[in-house]
Amino acid sequence: MLEHGIEFDEDRFYALGGVPSSKIVAMLATERGLDLDAHVVARRKEDAFLEELHQLAPIPPILEVARQHRGAMKMAVASGGYRDIILAQLERIGCADWFDTIVTAEDTKRHKPEPDVFLEAARRLNIRPEHCRVYEDADLGIEAARRAGMQCIDVRQLHTPRRITPRIDGTIPRSQPL
Repeated sequence: MLEHGIEFDEDRFYALGGVPSSKIVAMLATERGLDLDAHVVARRKEDAFLEELHQLAPIPPILEVARQHRGAMKMAVASGGYRDIILAQLERIGCADWFDTIVTAEDTKRHKPEPDVFLEAARRLNIRPEHCRVYEDADLGIEAARRAGMQCIDVRQLHTPRRITPRIDGTIPRSQPL
């Protein structure tokens, strides 16, 4: 988004985890007083992500949880991402067919921290929200799970994402395999 004069540092990227790209672009453009087509810019961002998809690696402890429960209980993916991107990611890590339903940004009007994506997944699975467990990697998603009345496991306790740029304090945390 630098071509539009918008800086989007990694700290803010992670803070907005779970928010659809078009909403993030619209918010950032508004902050800078720019008139952008948020959907066009977001699509370019998503296309650039797909070009780098080969670098995506699974989070082993989370993939193992899904593997252990595959076929034994109903499971869903509930994401603020776009369906084509989420499906490509699941294909890349080899688990696209493990889930009973996939709910994405296109399926709800409100997005994280609102609980809608999780509530829609529970509805599709025909499971009461209080009987659902969410594995989440962002503060907004954890808040959405709480608002949905679901149990939540913060996967960042199991895995630290690799950073590209230093944090504000100058440190660069590395992924920590378990």
